[in-house]
Amino acid sequence: PFVSHADARLSSCVQLCPVIKNLHLVSDNGLASSVALPQAMHRQPAAPRTGDLEDKVIYEEYKTWKKNTSFLYDLAVTHALEWPSLTVQWLPQHFMYASDEVHKMLLGTHTANGEQNYLLVASIYLPRFSRDTARKKKVKDTVKPKSTGNISVNIKIRHKGEINRARYMPQNPFIVATKSPSSEVYIFDISRHPSVPDNRIAFRPDYVCYGHTREGYGLCWNPHTTGSLLSGSDDACVCLWDVRRGNKHIETLRKWRGHCDVVEDVTWHSQSPHVFASVGDDRKLLVWDVRKANSNEPTIKVTDAHNGDVNTVSFNPLHEFLLATGAADTLVHLWDVRNTSRPVHFLRGHDEEVLQISWALFDSSVLASCGADRRVRVWDVAQIGTHVANEGEGPPELLFVHGGHTGTVSEISWNCKDAWIMASAAEDNILQIWKQASSLLYDE
Repeated sequence: PFVSHADARLSSCVQLCPVIKNLHLVSDNGLASSVALPQAMHRQPAAPRTGDLEDKVIYEEYKTWKKNTSFLYDLAVTHALEWPSLTVQWLPQHFMYASDEVHKMLLGTHTANGEQNYLLVASIYLPRFSRDTARKKKVKDTVKPKSTGNISVNIKIRHKGEINRARYMPQNPFIVATKSPSSEVYIFDISRHPSVPDNRIAFRPDYVCYGHTREGYGLCWNPHTTGSLLSGSDDACVCLWDVRRGNKHIETLRKWRGHCDVVEDVTWHSQSPHVFASVGDDRKLLVWDVRKANSNEPTIKVTDAHNGDVNTVSFNPLHEFLLATGAADTLVHLWDVRNTSRPVHFLRGHDEEVLQISWALFDSSVLASCGADRRVRVWDVAQIGTHVANEGEGPPELLFVHGGHTGTVSEISWNCKDAWIMASAAEDNILQIWKQASSLLYDE
């Protein structure tokens, strides 16, 4: 199962493409070649001690992946977290230096045995020439800082229960909302919290949003309207708040009850400030317009969007009519909201349920998906229907398969500034920052 369309293309690239020979890890003396793979990839899972066949297969797949990282990636950083993170999101802030950049990221802990949980803000040092090709020659002649590839936690904020999901407000990235085992949604202004939490101060969110009766995962800020926050939960409801009104305790503005089971995910439309979509374990895809008075009747209703629980939904940020959903049936469905009688296309490739999908911000046709099969798959929907020389390589729209995790991949996030750089967090306590090799993106 490790061998994929991208892996098959790799074998021919290794033989035919001389550029691939320039890809290597940063050397001990700090000198880098034209492409850098920071040496943070030192941790690998321990060899299975039992006779469990699945564990052995996972271990062997990981070894194969690690052996080929210098061919598959322009950038690959692996960081072992103290606790698993169920959520990951790049923050828009980043700082540029002579030869590298510092990027910020939101993470959360999922601890055990009563250990304290935290909302985390981390810094990641990435090589600047990973995207700035105009400066490549100048930078590669410079000694690379030892910090390149380093990941460090800058801010820890005490949190009640594990963090199911964390999202920053687009209009003010210092404002962060979180979902947890509690029915409330917590809001933090991270600029008002110390870098290291004061143990004398208990859990103290800046705002608390009320309206749900159970926990959940769905959480999305409106990219058009400041302070407008949407949430879906296990109580089968979707709630809307305006965090600008009220004091510390914020009540719902609206509540929608179109689902009859867990609401797994919600997302605002990328171009319309009034439209959002929701999906859930009732297999429904619902599209709503907040201007419509009836909170039980969606504008668009797809009763059986998948043959299983629908876990994730996302509007294309650059195409107003394109919508994607992912589900427990292992499929990603593409929808045209102008006609939802059936999906436009099915993306097949995952072996287990799809947990999250994310459209790229730099290309309207690029989509990534992750799931319980320990894989992140990158798709180019513009390649649908094109000719494939070898059908065994997989569908033409499957652009790349990232196989660096040994556990379920909980969430993925495209970098806000650098095209093709992805962060993936998994239940194996591993956070990975990676960029697929440019030589593998498209056939010459």
